[in-house]
Amino acid sequence: MKKAYLNWSSGKDAAMSLYKLQQDSEYSVEKIVTTVNTVFKRISMHGIRTELLIKQAENIGLPLHQIRLHGEVSMEEYNKVMEMETNKLLNEGFTHSVFGDIFLEDLKRYREKHLEGIGLKAVFPLWKQSTEKLLEEFISEGFKAIVVCVNTNKLDRSFCGRMLDKDFLNDLPEDVDPCGENGEFHTFVFDGPIFKKPIDFKIGELVEKSYKPAKESEDNCFSDDQKSWDTSFMYCDLLWE
Repeated sequence: MKKAYLNWSSGKDAAMSLYKLQQDSEYSVEKIVTTVNTVFKRISMHGIRTELLIKQAENIGLPLHQIRLHGEVSMEEYNKVMEMETNKLLNEGFTHSVFGDIFLEDLKRYREKHLEGIGLKAVFPLWKQSTEKLLEEFISEGFKAIVVCVNTNKLDRSFCGRMLDKDFLNDLPEDVDPCGENGEFHTFVFDGPIFKKPIDFKIGELVEKSYKPAKESEDNCFSDDQKSWDTSFMYCDLLWE
């Protein structure tokens, strides 16, 4: 079997990727890897506290590799740190890196290019699948998740803090991807077939944050359209019980 690590975001796409590969005899997923903001001690983008991230790894039963990044990291510094950390994984015998991307071509090419340079191959278990069917499968297989972040320029803030269920899917506006593949929303998975037991947590406050567009560089893989609206987010803070 091919030794792989999973790029773990704490959300549904990563969880579904792990679930599918656990049923695939080609790959052996032996570690989850997550980038963490060292300033706020939370998962980058999703805003999940590291305590809950650690609990996810424990309840899944896989070792956790944290990649620590400063909140104001540039793309140049980001690439440097990621190359250093992936080299560590390469030296541990890993040959494949798993991602939960579904249809963002630019992001896929970006990942493949950088991994190829150090000798790792990228794996995309969900690639080109129907996002509506994926979310329906996620729900029907018994996964449970809560929406912890919404892009307020794409989705009403009232969606933040909701459970990811059929009602959530039915209430989504037509221009919002069912899996939030364009960054419309992010989730925290707390139960499902990949977990030994559910994660206990309680819902904290809702916090709105705005960000300046990241400093552009020739390595920046994101489109001008994404940069123009990915600046304002509503977060639902989760507390470990």
